[in-house]
Amino acid sequence: MKSIQILKWFLPVLFFNVLLSNAQEELTGTQLLEKAITYHDPNGNWKSFKGKMAIIMTTLDGDTRRTLLELDLPSSYYKSTVRKGNHTVEYIIDRGECKLLLNNNAVIADRYRDSLQITCERAKKMKDYYTYLYGLPMKLKDPGTILDPKVGKKSFKGKEYLVLKVKYDEKVGSDTWYFYFDPTNYKMEVYQFYHDESKNDGEYILLSEEISVNDIKIPKVRAWYYNKDDKYLGTDDLVKANAFK
Repeated sequence: MKSIQILKWFLPVLFFNVLLSNAQEELTGTQLLEKAITYHDPNGNWKSFKGKMAIIMTTLDGDTRRTLLELDLPSSYYKSTVRKGNHTVEYIIDRGECKLLLNNNAVIADRYRDSLQITCERAKKMKDYYTYLYGLPMKLKDPGTILDPKVGKKSFKGKEYLVLKVKYDEKVGSDTWYFYFDPTNYKMEVYQFYHDESKNDGEYILLSEEISVNDIKIPKVRAWYYNKDDKYLGTDDLVKANAFK
């Protein structure tokens, strides 16, 4: 009798797990992305994001860099204020127009432009970097993004994930990316990129904690490692974020 009771309990659980597994197997890459976006940005607020983000970056050698981001995505406005040693550098891109300031001064000596990387090229790279990483997974709907239709399953650092492989149109980028989502709630917990996957180059980034801004769940801590040897590179900590109305 006891065995029958155990069997009655076990069979529904097994049946549920089989249904869950089959449902996950049937997901396409597009469907997985939609579920992940529903978790991170359920009301579609990223595209209209206006606000500030304070980020502390710590590197392997112990150096610390503080960056304050100001974003107004509908107005195509980006500003990052970075403290470099005794200097404060401001990179501004306003509707495509670039403005650079050193210690609140637009007149910048060449030696500082070179040593502190105060260039419009640097400003654009930083804009692309921050809006991409802090806008994930929503940014995976941008033009030029090529989603693998097949969803993978992979164990990473002892946990099972649903994995979305992403490539880009050659005009957008040449790296191959993998995004790892929790199979129960579709939360993004890891992403990884390769310049040349056959060489196992590139890096992976472990995501932990969250900050909720305007109903957008943004990963708070990003820890960076090399793919080839798991060497730790540094950590980005989103210490504060505020949205503007």
